[in-house]
Amino acid sequence: MGSSPSVPQRSVYDFTVKNYKNQDVDLSIYKGKVLLIVNVASKCGYTNSNYTELTELYNRLKDKDFEILAFPCNQFLRQEPGSSEDAQNFVCERFKAEYPVFRKVRVNGQNTEPLYKFLKASSKAAYFGSSIKWNFTKFLVNRKGEVIQRYGTTTPPLEIEEDIKKALED
Repeated sequence: MGSSPSVPQRSVYDFTVKNYKNQDVDLSIYKGKVLLIVNVASKCGYTNSNYTELTELYNRLKDKDFEILAFPCNQFLRQEPGSSEDAQNFVCERFKAEYPVFRKVRVNGQNTEPLYKFLKASSKAAYFGSSIKWNFTKFLVNRKGEVIQRYGTTTPPLEIEEDIKKALED
């Protein structure tokens, strides 16, 4: 699986991240919700299908204690070239997204966002390894803030719906 740096946090809710306006967001505000955390990009071959399905999934489940957290990332062929605000505007205007889009982050390497260090270290799927391979990698998080599943880029968001519903029942 590769080595992952030690992460002292035990839950997604232990992290504070920055929103697209560079303001702190304490993820404990999502305590008790099921989360789908996704690294996103606006100029990727998977952009249209993923954002369309993420918005559809969110609209179906948002009233059931479900939230999508989108983190723009420019590490893969520079497919998120603009600012964090540009990424927010893109997804809200083009895909009518209502879920939060955070500040651009690094998901691999020396300056990896601490939340992503935690997500990768908590992921049980050994075949993914200790790095994010591409845009639209998805992490399903249960109500306790624990990673329960990791999905690769090619897994369409709507294919995850049954897993989300199961997590919502727990």
